[in-house]
Amino acid sequence: MTAPAATAPTTPPPYATLLGFTRYVDRTGPAKATFVGGLRKQRASGSGFNPHGQLVKALKADIAFRTGGRHLAQIADQVKPRWRPLYEALVPGAVAYLHSLGDPDRVDLAQTRDAIGMVGDLPVKINPQFGLRYADGTAEAVRLHFDEAPPSDEAVLATLHLMNRYADQVLPHATPILVDVRRGVAHRTTPTGRPDQVERWLAGEAASFRAIWSTAA
Repeated sequence: MTAPAATAPTTPPPYATLLGFTRYVDRTGPAKATFVGGLRKQRASGSGFNPHGQLVKALKADIAFRTGGRHLAQIADQVKPRWRPLYEALVPGAVAYLHSLGDPDRVDLAQTRDAIGMVGDLPVKINPQFGLRYADGTAEAVRLHFDEAPPSDEAVLATLHLMNRYADQVLPHATPILVDVRRGVAHRTTPTGRPDQVERWLAGEAASFRAIWSTAA
């Protein structure tokens, strides 16, 4: 009886989250290929862990229940010891951002939806962590940046441009916001660059991402 032929492992199709794509945009030279190769292996293995999930939940709880940072103040003692230094570094900036929202009675959480956007031929998941709705009727779709280094101008531009492009799917009529959590700073859309120029730039980055993905070992 002939043994069945071994099936070659399939290569997952090119795909990126908003975080992955903006981190790719931020890299240059060989670092781009190394980064995409890592993403592809992670996607194929189904691995990946978000160490910031508990902090996001605490921040959202403080907004929803108008507790002024009480949940954030407690979270560093509630996570596993290995994550405690990370949370201790993040909490002060998260509290500063929370206070920057103003009167807690005038801001509520708003439900956001993820969107799959196409940047050139590359599917990119547009996924804010949460939305905000203010008493004056304005709304914001919020992405959080947790890295030690502040987001580069390119990362800010790419993130806000793509969130704005898919705002109607994510949270209609919302302004996109990128919050640098460690520094408690919120970045908002600026008029730097023409939208068509940004689109061409991002399409070129997406094309190179796809090319690297298809050849990565």
